[in-house]
Amino acid sequence: MLKALETLSRLARLLFWPALIFALVMAVLPQPPQLPMTDMGDKVQHMLAFFTLTLLAGTGWPRLALVRALLALSLVGAGIELVQAIPALHRTADWRDWMADTAAICAGLVPVAVFRHLLEQRSTA
Repeated sequence: MLKALETLSRLARLLFWPALIFALVMAVLPQPPQLPMTDMGDKVQHMLAFFTLTLLAGTGWPRLALVRALLALSLVGAGIELVQAIPALHRTADWRDWMADTAAICAGLVPVAVFRHLLEQRSTA
């Protein structure tokens, strides 16, 4: 079981960077391509992206303090909103998007904490 959790951690670390790049690119493209979940609303897209990033970061770097992960990812969300305020991008910055990002990060920390607890239990057993 420990080997599987460690493998999952390595995989999450590898997937984090492409997921982050994808989220950043989609956030700053003047006209991003339509995704299948577009009809679900902007806030849902934000929450899915940041929940996923939180899962990947939290499991990929299990020694990273959860508060640091929360702050770093929330800062990414704030940065996205600042960039979207640039008129040339024809995007709309909205502080509520940042709040949705941060709420999703907080929600994502719950399964991350469970994963870390299992990893710690298995490594000390």
